[in-house]
Amino acid sequence: MKNTELKVKDELQEESLFNGSLGRRSFLQFAGASAAGLALVAAGCKKDRGYIDTTMGATLDFKDDFGVLNYAYALEQLEAAFYIQVASAPPAAFTATQKAYFQDVQFHEIAHREFFKKALGTAAIGSLEVNFSSINFSDAGSVLATAKTFEDLGVAAYNGAGVRLTNTTYLVLAGQIVSVEARHAAYVRDQISNGTFADLGTLSAFGASDSNGLDGALTPDKVLALAGPFIKTKINVTNL
Repeated sequence: MKNTELKVKDELQEESLFNGSLGRRSFLQFAGASAAGLALVAAGCKKDRGYIDTTMGATLDFKDDFGVLNYAYALEQLEAAFYIQVASAPPAAFTATQKAYFQDVQFHEIAHREFFKKALGTAAIGSLEVNFSSINFSDAGSVLATAKTFEDLGVAAYNGAGVRLTNTTYLVLAGQIVSVEARHAAYVRDQISNGTFADLGTLSAFGASDSNGLDGALTPDKVLALAGPFIKTKINVTNL
């Protein structure tokens, strides 16, 4: 157990773009998710299913649960890259609380990303190249608006992909992650406009229903179309 903790800590320090030491809470959040990832490996997810990253891009094959897990892995790569960049150089207009929030959330997303990478093992797609040219990372409004888009999209993506999972263990784990993404979405919405964290009416584009009190659920093709402008790597989809 001690060796595992040291390994996780090394990985965390490697990912950090800060000069100072990491907070205890961030480390525990990352370590907890990593432990869950190792449990998923033990459950039998680490198999060579032929998912490879080629010169033609990354392939998501939705013929089984592993395709869904790789789909989630792709989205978590996008979110992690975004939050790491924001946390490394937050907008000058950010308050101390907002800076602390983005520092914490970067480790949530790193944990989610590493969760899927370790769980999938040789079945994982490769690292995706992102395209953040449309984001002004020095402007608080641009950063918050992008964070809102990513979090709302992430919630809708997990909700929409859940029906494709046949293994109940994976389904429960996906539920645990999407609930965290929803917390992020609520916080960011309140930073943009206080008191709007529960306003589902503004989420119609993501499939939310204010009248039924339900969050959005989008199919992978719709999610990938919305995420596409932020990803340089070509995403090939089969058996959707």
